Amino acid sequence: MKLRLYHFDLQLRHPFTISRETITTQPTLIVELQMDGVSGYGEATANPYYGRDVDGMLRLLKKNQSKIETANWEHPAELWETLEQDLRTDTFAQCALDQAAYDLWGKREQKSVFRLLGWQEDTPRPKSNYTLGIDTPAKIAEKLAEFPDWPVYKIKLGRGNDIATLRHLKELTSARLRVDANGGWSLAEAAAIAPRLPEYNVELIEQPLHANDIHAIPKLKESTNLPLIADESCLVPADVKQCADAGFDGINIKLVKCGGMTPALEMMTEARKLKLKVMMGCMTESTVGISAIAQLLPGLDFVDMDGATLLAEDIAQGVQLKQGQCSYPELIMGNGVHGLRTDLAIQATISA
Repeated sequence: MKLRLYHFDLQLRHPFTISRETITTQPTLIVELQMDGVSGYGEATANPYYGRDVDGMLRLLKKNQSKIETANWEHPAELWETLEQDLRTDTFAQCALDQAAYDLWGKREQKSVFRLLGWQEDTPRPKSNYTLGIDTPAKIAEKLAEFPDWPVYKIKLGRGNDIATLRHLKELTSARLRVDANGGWSLAEAAAIAPRLPEYNVELIEQPLHANDIHAIPKLKESTNLPLIADESCLVPADVKQCADAGFDGINIKLVKCGGMTPALEMMTEARKLKLKVMMGCMTESTVGISAIAQLLPGLDFVDMDGATLLAEDIAQGVQLKQGQCSYPELIMGNGVHGLRTDLAIQATISA
């Protein structure tokens, strides 16, 4: 097995603002695992909030290149376990490698990963929202016009004027809304805003309070019947029960935060046992990372997999989103990724 790593800077269609930052470019790492002429691809984007950058991921994977290339495994979870001690310091690097292993596994088996995981073609799948970052009313209207008629939109809040933003959105669309404060509200702010959200067709609230304010969730629930979904408060499998005990109604799993598809499946199972809703979100990945999420769709209640849709230019082919509906390549094998644009890579750090 051969390991190749590629660094890309993904340009966004528009500046993307949440409560804590604005980005125009998303650095990302693509991992390629090649065996017998078959390549599997995985992805992890950089994220300063979690202290993760492409250089750090590159260094860790290069350090463990020999172990990766000589590991014996049949199921991707076996590779994840083999390297867990070596990669545990960086779940983002773990994720990119794990996704690539699942993609390679499916392609070698000549089956889609969702079929190998036990789901059938006709298993119901949730539709994705399209995410609108914090912006001016004019810019929000412009973004909405670019992707009209989606069944649900997610709006980022948490920098003030939140009700005015929702009022404006209600004038533009009758679609369902999801709100995401990214931990940008205080308890007082959240308790004041939450009771007003149903009148704007809001169906859930994602991470209303800072991750460290998990103890205040029961108090916030006194103000709203809308589902509260943990994101920044739920990173790895050990966090699932903590979120359930705190009163969250569901969790939003991010593959890069938990370490890939292997631990994500564990989190999904644990959440079901605890009667939590299961959502999966993206981190502005290209189609490589979004195609991995698509393999887990049958096990989700909600999904936010619009990362590649937010890009000015994609770097791969795979699953596609149209008005929230995920469509798979006609002959899907693995995660369905093919046609990686290596000519757009900043550098091919490890070559064949």
